[in-house]
Amino acid sequence: MRPDVERWFTARTTQNPQWTVEELRAAKGSRTVSVVLPALDEEETVADVVAAVLPHTSAVDGRRLVDEVVVVDSGSTDRTAEVAAAAGARVVRREDVVPHLPPVPGKGEVLWRSLAATTGDLVVFLDSDLVEVDAGFVPALLGPLLTVDGVRLVKGFYRRPLRVGTDEADNGGGRVTELLARPLLAALRPELSGVVQPLGGEYAATRELLESLPFAAGYGVEIGLLLDTAQRHGTDAIAQVNLGVRKHRNRSLRALGVMARQILGTVLDRCGLPDPGGPYAQFAQVAGEWLPDVAEVRIADRPPMREVRAPGR
Repeated sequence: MRPDVERWFTARTTQNPQWTVEELRAAKGSRTVSVVLPALDEEETVADVVAAVLPHTSAVDGRRLVDEVVVVDSGSTDRTAEVAAAAGARVVRREDVVPHLPPVPGKGEVLWRSLAATTGDLVVFLDSDLVEVDAGFVPALLGPLLTVDGVRLVKGFYRRPLRVGTDEADNGGGRVTELLARPLLAALRPELSGVVQPLGGEYAATRELLESLPFAAGYGVEIGLLLDTAQRHGTDAIAQVNLGVRKHRNRSLRALGVMARQILGTVLDRCGLPDPGGPYAQFAQVAGEWLPDVAEVRIADRPPMREVRAPGR
């Protein structure tokens, strides 16, 4: 690694989180914490993710670590909303937040709208397709925000098993990260090449930061926030914490291709190479012929939430 990256990695990487919940409750002071789970057709897993967070909402001596747990539903067609509510989360439909703006598809859209549906001074994002969720994810992500001066964004990193059918390999998940995201950062933003999981969906940030940044509407949201934070506040505003193991629903290569296209567009745009998005063709063999399967890829950002929520808007 470059000397500056090695210095950052040493100073801002926590390999073995040692913060206790009691210590973090004390460090939290008067600040409030929101945990947000974006969800789209996750009825099989969302309840377990909620259940892993809810114990942190219990008060001890009048202090709690987490003040609200919110599932933001992105138009699910299954029972995600009902299951999440039954598990104890507050459920918000994306179209009911910032209702004067019609929703567009994408994960980033839901995370962006969640800022208007929550109130915490600190916001923790967790994907809702996680399995075998560790209740320690939330305290670990909050640790640097609550105890290290200057940290505004905390990324989780982990070992990512690859699950194919009933088989599971110890490693092999995070294919878009290893084949696209990290090589892109090494080439175009090498000061961020020490970030282990730039695309990971488990991270935390100050509301002040999140409301000041644009949000890529699709799967480019995580790397967009990472790049924008470093650009505006420097890499020392970013920390990363080892969360152990992350298991989730692995996607097909075809789905990952569309995801990679969105991520590429977001990175290029932030590196001064505007990418309008548009049709993206993949190819499949049908009855002996190779035929295009075209997806429309949207690259555009949502503006900073503080501009949308400003008086008179």
